[in-house]
Amino acid sequence: MPILRDDEEIKSALKDCKTICVVGISPEPDRPSHFVSDVLQSRGFKLCFVNPRYEGQTILGERVYASIGEIPEEIDIVDVFRRPSTVPELAEEARKKGFKTFWMQPGTENIEVVRQLDLEGYNVVYGRCAKVESMRLL
Repeated sequence: MPILRDDEEIKSALKDCKTICVVGISPEPDRPSHFVSDVLQSRGFKLCFVNPRYEGQTILGERVYASIGEIPEEIDIVDVFRRPSTVPELAEEARKKGFKTFWMQPGTENIEVVRQLDLEGYNVVYGRCAKVESMRLL
């Protein structure tokens, strides 16, 4: 079942994950994309950051890329911190790059993208925080 709803499915996606691409990273420590990334990194996940505004800069010790396609590593989870209206374009970028799970943080959900990715057989998590779920399930 591609839409990951129950704890065991989400736990499995997190346990099998090596690299998380955080889209919408901010250098501001009080922004959710920053403090969630800080916790995920401290829990052993390799992070790749995307935000064209901060391209080439370093946040939490990692280089920031302009787009998902520029990331050299394989991506297991795409973790979205952007407005719902930008999610269709991000999903298209992610499809071209390749990924296992598309994760929309609370407030970023785009139900059309959820449905489309589900139909295409991708794993999708939405309306849950990756930081909270990793702390709770792992």
